[in-house]
This record gives sequence, structure tokens and C-alpha cells, in this order.
Amino acid sequence: MLSTMLRSIIFYTTLLLGIASTAAFTQPQSFTPTRRNSFLALSAATATSEADIQEAKALLCRAAETKLENPDRVLDALESLEKNCKKKHKESPAAFSKDIMDNISGEWRLIFTTGTKERQKKSGGRVNYFPLKAIQTFDATVEPKVIENGIYAWNLPLLRFSGDFDFDERRRKLEFDFDLIELFGLIKIKLGRKEVAKIGASTGLGSANNEKLADNGRRAFFDWISADENIATARGGGGGLALWKRVEEE
Repeated sequence: MLSTMLRSIIFYTTLLLGIASTAAFTQPQSFTPTRRNSFLALSAATATSEADIQEAKALLCRAAETKLENPDRVLDALESLEKNCKKKHKESPAAFSKDIMDNISGEWRLIFTTGTKERQKKSGGRVNYFPLKAIQTFDATVEPKVIENGIYAWNLPLLRFSGDFDFDERRRKLEFDFDLIELFGLIKIKLGRKEVAKIGASTGLGSANNEKLADNGRRAFFDWISADENIATARGGGGGLALWKRVEEE
């Protein structure tokens, strides 16, 4: 009886959160249209340089602070940063990955996401800033390394996933599993990997691809792009790009 009630609460909570998160990809754009690929054209015309990386990061930092940068330009900057960071990683994999792991611990607020490839098809490719307060937390200073991902109302976690992660330095791949769900900061429920993946996909915190990975006994993952004192970027297993802003300690 209790189990059925808890699962009903999870269902209706995720349904409401899923509807809200979908708004990020279906609401009309209010930004002035801009020509795509301005960053990509610049990157293609020059060799990998720290200047290109810093230029993309500067725009992304402004977007994280204000949410006023045109979404197309944010996407261009993310794609440019990904392209140049891949080249930089090839030059020095150990040093590049160490820099990510040295900076990844802490709380990060999701600012912008293209959504998974499935969601992009449904929305006609439109992207926007994420409308909810979604916080991802990493702790790389303990073993096993800890990951949390939640949606909040003010400081109350409406829905929060917890688990552990590993980082493959050679491939910049962060692989993780969630096995605990917390509702409203009060109710904690242990669930199987596939159930958690399904709930994550319905709220916008995960992708349908994570369900397929769980079916095959594989872990969900991010291909990490960058992490510094201000922002973090990555491409998810579902193909979407994401921008996070570090949550400053109060």
C-alpha cells in the first residue's frame, strides 16, 4: 500500500516537472534572429588556440549570469568550445582531464540545454534557457565519487537523484548511476537503475538513451567539455549540450 502511494507521488511529481521542463524547448523565441555558426567559422579558419576557447567561455559566462545572450549564439559558443577543447585534450589528455576533475566538485545550476536529440526533433530544433531551478552536485574528493541531480523550488528539493560516478580521463567521459530518489527533501526511495532512468527522462533531467543503456547493463554518461571556477559544459549521452553555472557558497 505504502509502496503504491509513493510510486503515485513520484508519477505525478515527475509528470508536472516534465511538463514544465518541456516549456524550455517549445516557447516562442523572443530574441533577435542571428546567423548561426559565427563561432564555428572562426574556429575552422584558425588552429586551436586558447584565445578561441576563452572567447567562447566569455560569451557563455555572460549567458550564465544574465540569460540575455541569444540562444543561437550560446549554442554556437558551446559547439566551438567543444571542438577546441577536444583538440586541446588530444594535445595533453592527462593535464586537461586533471583540470576538469580539480574544478568539478561543487554545486552547478543548469542554465542552458539543447535537450536530447529526441526532444530537439519534437521541438523543431528550438533551444532556450532551462526554465526550472535544476542543480547538479559533484564530489570528486571521496570514493566512490558522488553525484546528485535535482529540481528545486527555492531551496526545497522537489525531486533529487543520488548516485556515484567515475571519470575516464582518456575519453573525458563521466559515467554515473542513480539508485536513490528523494521527494520534497523528506522521502527517500531506493529504485533500480532502469526506473530511475525512466523518471529522469520524463523530467528533463535525463534522456531516453539512459534507459537503453540501463537495459544493456551500461551506465549513463556525459562527454565532459570544460569546468572552471565559473561554468561547466558537457554533452550528454542523449546528444544534448549543456551549460551550468557554479552555485556560489553563501
